[in-house]
Amino acid sequence: MSVHPVDEKLPALKMATTGLQHVAAMYAGVVAPPLIVGAAIGLSPADLTFLTGACLFTAGLATFLQTLGIWKIGARLPFVNGVTFAGVAPMTAVVASTDDKSDALPVIFGAVIVAGLLGFLAAPFFSKAIRFFPPVVTGTVITLIGVSLLPVAFGWAQGPDPAARDYGSTTNLGLAAATLGIVLLLRRFTRGFVKQVAVLLGLVAGTLLAIPFGATDFGPVTDAAVVGFPTPFHFGAPQFQLAAILSLCVVMVVSMTESTADMLALGEIVERPADERTIAAGLRADTLGSAISPLFNGFMCSAFAQNIGLVAMTRIRSRYVVATGGAFLVLMGLCPMAASLIAVVPRPVLGGAGVVLFGSVAASGIQTLVKAGLDKDNNVLIVAVSLAVGIIPITAPEFYHAFPETAKIVLDSGISTGCVAAVALNLVFNHLGRGGDAQEVTHPMEAVPAQPIS
Repeated sequence: MSVHPVDEKLPALKMATTGLQHVAAMYAGVVAPPLIVGAAIGLSPADLTFLTGACLFTAGLATFLQTLGIWKIGARLPFVNGVTFAGVAPMTAVVASTDDKSDALPVIFGAVIVAGLLGFLAAPFFSKAIRFFPPVVTGTVITLIGVSLLPVAFGWAQGPDPAARDYGSTTNLGLAAATLGIVLLLRRFTRGFVKQVAVLLGLVAGTLLAIPFGATDFGPVTDAAVVGFPTPFHFGAPQFQLAAILSLCVVMVVSMTESTADMLALGEIVERPADERTIAAGLRADTLGSAISPLFNGFMCSAFAQNIGLVAMTRIRSRYVVATGGAFLVLMGLCPMAASLIAVVPRPVLGGAGVVLFGSVAASGIQTLVKAGLDKDNNVLIVAVSLAVGIIPITAPEFYHAFPETAKIVLDSGISTGCVAAVALNLVFNHLGRGGDAQEVTHPMEAVPAQPIS
C-alpha cells in the first residue's frame, strides 16, 4: 500500500537539511516576541538569552505534538509551532501594568497556562466551525495569510532595526534582492534535492554575500554558551491575575482561529484536507503546547503560517521533515551556540527569501479560489469584501486606533477579521434566503442580466 506524502519518511540527509530549512524560515518569528517582552521588562543579557532559548525549546516540543501527535492530540500535518506574535501586545501591556517588573513574567506565564487549558477543553467545539469554511472562504483566508505575511518580509528586507541609519539602505535592499534572485535561479535551473532546498541554499549564499558589507554579525556565536537548559520556573512560580488571564484568553481565541485557517490551508496544499477531527486534534496540540510552554519559561504557541509557504514551494509534504525541524529547535534550546548560528543570517537575507515563501502562500489561496466558483456573483462579492477587510491592518495600521486595546487584539489581525468576514458573508449570500440561487457572471464587473417579471 502506498504511503501518503505526508507520512513519508525521507533519507536522513534530506530530512535534516529540509528540516533545518523550516527552522531558518521561522527562526526570526520565534525569537522576536521574547526579545520584545524581555526588553520591556529590562532583563539582563543573560536572562534575555535564557528566555529566547526557552521559547525555541518549547516551540520544538509543540512542533512534536503537532506533527507526531499522541492520542487525539496533533493534526499530524507538516506544521511548525512557535510563539504567536498575537500575544506580544497584551504581554507588553501586562509588563507596563506590573509595578514590580520581576513579577511580570510569572503573571504572563500564569495567564498563558489558564488560556491554554481552557483552549484545550474548547478545541472539539471550536473545530465544528469547519462546516463554515467552503472553498470560497478557505481560498480567501489562505490568500490573506500570504498577503498578511508579505509586509513581514518587506520589513526584514530593510534591516533589523527601524531606528538604524542603514534601515532601508540600498545595501540591505540589494542583499534581499540578491537572495531572492539566488532562490529563483536555483528553483529555475536545478532539479531534485538542490531545487527542494533552494531556500536554505539561498540563505547560506546571502549570508556569505553579506560578509563584505559588514551585515553579518558573528558575535552571537562567540558569546553563546555551548550547553544550557530552560530550568522550570526560572523566573518564579506562575501568578494568576484575572485581567491578564482575560487578555491572553482573547489572544488564544485569535490564535485558534488563525490555526484553523492554517490547517485548512495546509490540508489543501498537501492534498490531505483537514476535517473536523484533524482540526480538533491540531487545536489540542496548539493549546496543550501553550499550557506546557510556561513550565519551561516559554510563551503561547501556535502554528506558523510562514512555513506553509515553504511546503507549497518545495512540495516536500512529509510531517517527519517538520518533526526534524522541531528536533533542531529543541537542540537550539539546549545549546545556545547552535541557536546563534541561525541568528547569524542577516535580516535582509531572510527578507529576500520571505518574499518567495509568503508569496507562495498567497498563490496557493488564489489556486483554491479558482476552484471556488468565482463565476458566481455572490462569491465574487464575498472574496472582494473579505480581502478588503483583511488588508485593513496592513494598508491602514491606525484604522482601529479609537477602539479598546482588547478589541484591537482581534481587529489588528487581518487574518482573523478577514476570516470572520468571509464566514459571515458566505452565510448571508449562499445560505440565508435564496442565496444559493445566485446568478452567474462572466466578469466581476459585469452587470447581472435583468430578469423577466413573472
